[in-house]
Amino acid sequence: MRWSLVVVLVLSACESQGGKPPAPPPAPPPPPQTKPAVTDITAQDYVMPRLPRARVTLVDAFGGKHPVDVEVAWNRDQRTRGLMWRTELDEGTGMLFVFQKDSFLSFWMKNTLIPLDMIFIRSDLTIVGIVAKAEPKTLSARAPDEESMYVLEVPSGWSEKIGLKRGLKVKIDGIQGITPAP
Repeated sequence: MRWSLVVVLVLSACESQGGKPPAPPPAPPPPPQTKPAVTDITAQDYVMPRLPRARVTLVDAFGGKHPVDVEVAWNRDQRTRGLMWRTELDEGTGMLFVFQKDSFLSFWMKNTLIPLDMIFIRSDLTIVGIVAKAEPKTLSARAPDEESMYVLEVPSGWSEKIGLKRGLKVKIDGIQGITPAP
């Protein structure tokens, strides 16, 4: 009787587990596919790090002050990328390109979708040239006939609208501590 009780217990234990080993846990889902990071700074899907901010105040021929809140491009990659792929630039905003010293600078509009005014500024903060209404998506070199250390890009037509001209002064606040890279 004892033996039959043991056999019944063993058989019922096997039946409760179905006589089969337990099923393995489900496999974890595959990791999500990640795209390789884009390293071409001129590519539309390149993710540009956030740039420092500053303010440039332009003084027109009548002494009127016109502040421009700017992103500051101070190294080669930032200056190369510039305002590429932007679809708008609000009045009162722009980008300030900062170089190490006065030199002959020229700018293009590669992958730039909106027309811009380019204001070339010497190290003594004097405007030495203005390229108005630069045509988008072109590789033409745009440059004044004098050396400059800064280039301010603003919405197209804004320079004429506020009465800017060569020889006027500007004020730049917020770039202290930024050391431009070659």
